[in-house]
Amino acid sequence: MVRVTGIGGFFFRARDPDQLSAWYSEHLDVPRPPASYDAPVWVQAAGPTVFAPFGDNAPNDYLGHSGWGMNLRVDDLNGMVGRLRGAGIDVEVDPETYPNGRFASLQDPEGNFIQLWEVSQRTAS
Repeated sequence: MVRVTGIGGFFFRARDPDQLSAWYSEHLDVPRPPASYDAPVWVQAAGPTVFAPFGDNAPNDYLGHSGWGMNLRVDDLNGMVGRLRGAGIDVEVDPETYPNGRFASLQDPEGNFIQLWEVSQRTAS
């Protein structure tokens, strides 16, 4: 059966693409885009992915001013939050634990919404 097998890239506009790529690489372990076709690309760990369009009434605190939001899976939410806060980045941890895991929210230097997701064992299996 012919089907899509995953997301192969995420592309968006930035005021300073080089600076923003460096920020994602330093703070969220997302390497810079490869400089050539021969260079390695980021290979993600297998795991759940949610692809969800939102209507015009989606809250700005979830999609930010840009109209999009990104959710990144993390293996240790408390550790990642500590790392980001140690770098002076404001991170808000959701106090609730959901059936699918735990979450925290932050913005990149250009104000784009990022959600961190520590997947629950139930969701991962």
